[in-house]
Amino acid sequence: MAIDRRREAAGGGPGRLPPAAEENGALPPGDAAASAPLGGRAGPGGGGDIQPLPAPHAAGGPHPSLLLLDYDGSVLPFLGGLGGGYQKTLVLLTWIPALFIGFSQFSDSFLLDQPNFWCRGAGKGAESAGVTATGRWDGGDLANGTSPPTTLFPAAPWGTAGPLGNGSGSGADGGEAPPLPSPPDKGDNASNCDCHAWDYGIRTGLVQNVVSKWDLVCDNAWKVHVAKFSLLVGLIFGYLITGCIADWFGRRPVLLFSIIFILIFGLTVALSVNVTMFSTLRFFEGFCLAGVTLTLYALRIELCPPGKRFMITMVASFVTTAGQFLMPGLAALCRDWQVLQALIICPFLLTLLYWSIFPESLRWLMATHQFESAKKLILHFTQKNHMNPESDIKGVMPELEKELSRRPRKVCIVKVVGTRNLWKNIVVLCVNSLTGFGIHHCFARSMMGHEVKVPLLEDFYADYYAAAGIALASCLAMCLAVRVLGRRGGLLLFMILTALASLLQLGLLNLIGKYSQHPDSGMSDSVKDKFSIAFSIVGMFASHAVGSLSVFFCAEITPTVIRCGGLGLVLASAGFGMLTAPIIELHNQKGYFLHHVIFACCTLICIICLLLLPESRGQSLPESIPDGEHYTRQPLLPPRRGEQPLLPTHAELKDYSGLHDAAAAGDGLPDGATANGGRPM
Repeated sequence: MAIDRRREAAGGGPGRLPPAAEENGALPPGDAAASAPLGGRAGPGGGGDIQPLPAPHAAGGPHPSLLLLDYDGSVLPFLGGLGGGYQKTLVLLTWIPALFIGFSQFSDSFLLDQPNFWCRGAGKGAESAGVTATGRWDGGDLANGTSPPTTLFPAAPWGTAGPLGNGSGSGADGGEAPPLPSPPDKGDNASNCDCHAWDYGIRTGLVQNVVSKWDLVCDNAWKVHVAKFSLLVGLIFGYLITGCIADWFGRRPVLLFSIIFILIFGLTVALSVNVTMFSTLRFFEGFCLAGVTLTLYALRIELCPPGKRFMITMVASFVTTAGQFLMPGLAALCRDWQVLQALIICPFLLTLLYWSIFPESLRWLMATHQFESAKKLILHFTQKNHMNPESDIKGVMPELEKELSRRPRKVCIVKVVGTRNLWKNIVVLCVNSLTGFGIHHCFARSMMGHEVKVPLLEDFYADYYAAAGIALASCLAMCLAVRVLGRRGGLLLFMILTALASLLQLGLLNLIGKYSQHPDSGMSDSVKDKFSIAFSIVGMFASHAVGSLSVFFCAEITPTVIRCGGLGLVLASAGFGMLTAPIIELHNQKGYFLHHVIFACCTLICIICLLLLPESRGQSLPESIPDGEHYTRQPLLPPRRGEQPLLPTHAELKDYSGLHDAAAAGDGLPDGATANGGRPM
């Protein structure tokens, strides 16, 4: 009967629908063992007792042995968990490329920074009346420290300038630009755009960048924004496509081919002859970078036991943040954007060694029933860890021998459309990721835009390291919040903080601005600016955590057979959120306030939708789509002893149609009687 119940839960029962998962986490008495994730925990918040595994199916049956599918409960303990030296080496190998990924993700802040410019040969007077490359005075976007986005920094605030950089064909004298006065009026901007050659004051430590090389100012300023979101668009397409490929062909080939092609496209970017070639190659560089980021994230999750997944993932986030902190030093060392681009990409040469070192994900091989390859990999693990085969107490290897003839079963992410709970969970996390990364730009612009007159924030390096510091503090806070509140509780906390910061910034600051206009109010614009900075810091802090936790949450609740596809959807949603920043810049900041209002409304919707998600802390990763369907919503607070659930369990549901009762009682009725005991007229 246990086999029949599992077959009916997967939709295989003749003429029957799968039993509906209970919204309050309660399960039918007969299906409790089958409905809990394999090796997982039942009960609110994952704090119940471990359910015993049903008896294994016979070899050659419709399903392989449950012992083999219980990866966290049987296979991983047999291999020693993270106690084995080989597993620790593999985890370390997933951390190393995170530093190089951080370099690539934050490179736009240096390659495409919009410098001050003035007419060449116009003398010191014209130099003092320089304008930014876009001919306007505003703030752009700021990066956060997580995997999907690219950094986009505000245009140069007036006041300080870095080393002088020249346009293509100009000769730089290597000196530093003198302090610049207040911004010129529109007439001065127009006069500078009447020139045919310009000199530049670059703030990022480079002598020349992409803007100064090809004179992307005035009428050509829009090309800078196109170049900025070309990498983001490449990331979006890369996450969607490489995720599906990794679920079908495996994580290892996608990782290795992505590394090879990012070396090709990344080094070719440094040889670009015009901005069109630069933008096109950056698209393909972003596509390959997405493949590297996504597969490493999935491999890292699939290597770890339940209690270590979050810690291992956060270490990789800290390594990526370290890459953000090191980028200004690399820029100052290289001095030229082409050398900087080559230096960012060349470290990926070290990861070519992964072809002979890094194996395929054993969890994915077991979930897709590729047991012959899984057997070879298990033997490879035992050999590397110097393990005794007799330590196989649960009999994993004998069960594996019985299933070697089974054909592989691979699944595409489109199969999630036919599910009841899984698609809902993925869509909720996609909206959370989109909101978190999208609203992050609004807070960054409010803190570092032109309307905030704070001397400390009128410097490129102050802006940059402020963002990096907020990202680092957010990662540290995530470790504490998730440890105390769990995945869902931590995500809900940071989303509430994001919504509060956004609503207070939109509502309270406007109210303060109205009162400050009255002479007797005692309020000045400086009070409004200080509140704006405070709310912006809180918003950047919380929205960074929302985006990072959404990605990690998706990796835990998405089944192994489609994990990369689910991660690709959430990461692509994050890319769409970040894509709004260069699009608004392209339209000269028109619609910025509406942009912030829309994302503020989305935070309120996300707070409600987060209550629909399950809690995955301490639970085994789902391996198949039916396992993912059994992740149901648990109450935020554990029920009191003796308290009845608000919703009836499956066993308590009544059939008011009378059809099943009529079918069951048909044999006991006299001839000519109807189902309700009457006789026909």
